[in-house]
Amino acid sequence: MADNKLIAKGTFEVEMKPVTQDKAGDITTGQYSIEKKFAGDLEGTSKVDMLAIGSDNGSGTYVALEQVNGTLNGKSGSFALTHIGNRNKTSAELIVTIVPGCSTGDLEGLEGKMTINIVDKKHLYELEYSFV
Repeated sequence: MADNKLIAKGTFEVEMKPVTQDKAGDITTGQYSIEKKFAGDLEGTSKVDMLAIGSDNGSGTYVALEQVNGTLNGKSGSFALTHIGNRNKTSAELIVTIVPGCSTGDLEGLEGKMTINIVDKKHLYELEYSFV
């Protein structure tokens, strides 16, 4: 990523709908359709396609592709994100990155990563980004 890193912060709302779900023993696999609404430094919406697998003990993983449309600190356009998340009973890891070369409009050349936190059931994001 370029040295001129910028930070965008805010909140988002999530509406998740299962597309398919299958259970074998204590393992559930599923495909989900998600819509998000962003507020803060990123104003806009996104659509997410997610695949997930997990066990009844709370362990699992997911992968997702997300298309974001909106305004990032006054610049309009769209960009894509990839998500890879893993969790077990004691820890969780989430990697969300901007897909290189998949941005449009004023956001062309966008690269970076997003951190997502959930505090008191409120979804928070921090996007560290730059333009190349």
